[in-house]
Amino acid sequence: GKYFLVDCGFPNRRQFLAPFQGVRYHLQDFAGQGNDPENEKELFNLRHASLRNVIERIFGIFKSRFTIFKSAPPFLFKTQVEFVLVCAALHNFLRKECRFDEFQIETVDEPSSSNPGARAKRR
Repeated sequence: GKYFLVDCGFPNRRQFLAPFQGVRYHLQDFAGQGNDPENEKELFNLRHASLRNVIERIFGIFKSRFTIFKSAPPFLFKTQVEFVLVCAALHNFLRKECRFDEFQIETVDEPSSSNPGARAKRR
């Protein structure tokens, strides 16, 4: 099935995955030794926050690389979803096949307990 990763402004319901309220959520809350998740709800929120972070980074890359993402496109939602899929495929193809692609991504460490990678930024 398909699920929407949503923030705490949405209720947890069918196909909507919201974090648990009143439970640690932000990656920085789990940073450092001894700040590991203490229960299943905290673990869910940590994974939710990590995934949300990845999604925000990739859309930052898409906005830098593909101008169609710089403003709200005048297309149906279904078409917008297809744009995301096509741009993801195109981005991955260019990263793999074009050695001299002018768009480079460098990584910058950011604090988190699981070191969920790095923030992408354009050079």
